[in-house]
Amino acid sequence: MEHIAALLFVVGCSSSMTDCRELQVPVSVFETEQACTAERPFALGDLQGQAPRIIGKCLAVDPAREDDYDQIVWNVKPDGTLVASLEVSGMLVASNRERPEEDYVRQQ
Repeated sequence: MEHIAALLFVVGCSSSMTDCRELQVPVSVFETEQACTAERPFALGDLQGQAPRIIGKCLAVDPAREDDYDQIVWNVKPDGTLVASLEVSGMLVASNRERPEEDYVRQQ
């Protein structure tokens, strides 16, 4: 199983940088941060025309938490700087450990 080391996150913004939205890239996960950084300019170039301003950032992925991340928290500052991070929402999942795992129907 491959581990993900970086995620390419891209947003497109209006000229005034006041209206931004996430943009989809063909390849968004990478085995190394270097591979993500190398691909970033090509991905941004491919997205030209989808918004007046395109901004992308490679986000580091902690391999120990790779399956736990469930949201990207991001903001674009007025100067055009993209601030983004992978987060775990902290959502709790209920589980009943008292329930026996055996089948309730038994053959005799």
